[in-house]
Amino acid sequence: MANRTAKKAPIVRLPPKSNVEIFLAQAAQVSVIVIGVVALVFALAAGEYILAPISLGIVIGLMLGPIAARLERQGLSPGISATVVVLIFIFIVCLFALALAAPLSFWIGRLPQIWSDLQGQLARLKEPLEALGGIREQLRNLTGDEGLAVSVNEGMGFESLARLAPAVIAQILIFFASLYFFVATRHQTRLAILNLCFRRRLRWRVAHIFRDVEGLVSRYLLSIGIINIAEGFAVGVGLFLIGVPSAPLWGALAALSNFVPFIGPAVMVVILFAIGLTEFDTFTGSLLPVAVFLGINLIEGQFVTPMVIGRAMTLNPLVVLLALVFWIWLWGPLGGFIAIPALLVTYAVIRNVVPGLNWGD
Repeated sequence: MANRTAKKAPIVRLPPKSNVEIFLAQAAQVSVIVIGVVALVFALAAGEYILAPISLGIVIGLMLGPIAARLERQGLSPGISATVVVLIFIFIVCLFALALAAPLSFWIGRLPQIWSDLQGQLARLKEPLEALGGIREQLRNLTGDEGLAVSVNEGMGFESLARLAPAVIAQILIFFASLYFFVATRHQTRLAILNLCFRRRLRWRVAHIFRDVEGLVSRYLLSIGIINIAEGFAVGVGLFLIGVPSAPLWGALAALSNFVPFIGPAVMVVILFAIGLTEFDTFTGSLLPVAVFLGINLIEGQFVTPMVIGRAMTLNPLVVLLALVFWIWLWGPLGGFIAIPALLVTYAVIRNVVPGLNWGD
């Protein structure tokens, strides 16, 4: 009876929050997110020496992960399958280097002659370019009558190379170690992260993120790799038919550069235009290599790639461009290769956290 007659604690009703208080609370949350993103960017920039090769190793591991999974289904242990994957990657790199060594050394030896030929060809374009003379004079006025002076210390080349070599070797070792241990321990890593998720729904969501990341990145990179090899072969054949020397070299470079959308093809256009100027007598003829490359690249981008990987995996071009600009600004050329896989990983995470979000066309 005493419990029934005991007085209940009074209910305290807080006054509703004003619009200003709600705005300040939301602004504080946004500020924390912005500060976290800025801190992450600075951390990525500061850790480029270690994080860049590790990221590249993980990307290659995701790309070659299906090969390791097939080997493990045949009864091999993860350690042996990871070793086979590393050996396959080394074999591909060595084969690519051996195929390009001879023609690349030939063109490197011809660089002085190419520069001389380019000067002669560009001299013929002097009259159309005279309209830009006013811009040159304005630049000279801005920089002074004497122009810009550039001094080069020739004695620094060997010293710079001696300082750079240990860093490059260390990054190569970090890359191969990351590739091996990522492939060998990917199952243990997944289970360890899933065990940290105490709630069943969170564990289900994290498991789907792992599945989507492995599926999207491996499928995308393998498909794009096959497409780029086919495009490089087509470019090499096309350049050979119009008489461009060392056509297989330019086809291989076209395949490699196509892993970096927009920027890679633009670099190839500049290279092929320079080669055309040195190998053809007329300005129209010098545009033939560029026309062959752009025609094949257009067919690949508009028809082949959407048909192979599906339009559901075709990302918004603006998002792709922003990702490329960000990662190249952050980590240089290596960031260009990591940009699209990093974008796919981000897409897989956000798609599971925010269902219904679409970054496609």
